[in-house]
Amino acid sequence: MLKILLINSIVIFVGAYLLEGVKVKSFLTAVGVAILLAILNTLIKPLIVVLTLPLTILTLGLFIFVINAWILMIIDKIVEGFTIKGFWWAVLYSIFISVANSIMFKLF
Repeated sequence: MLKILLINSIVIFVGAYLLEGVKVKSFLTAVGVAILLAILNTLIKPLIVVLTLPLTILTLGLFIFVINAWILMIIDKIVEGFTIKGFWWAVLYSIFISVANSIMFKLF
């Protein structure tokens, strides 16, 4: 579990470095974002996915990126030192996190 948290924190920190519209103050902030992201993905995301299932099916699963972006924007409001400039930056950041986490989990 610590390995997963570390990988998520690194991906969040690197993604903020690479994307102009996302800012993370420090690596400790990235760890906090990773913890909160894990909690929200565990508690809130399944409910939202079930409620928006017809829309998710209609968009062939692409609406999941919108849900992820919405969760990231909630985290932006909660965590000081983590900033996303807008919705489309959040969508791009959620895609980056998904792809980078997949690659990192395959490697490690």
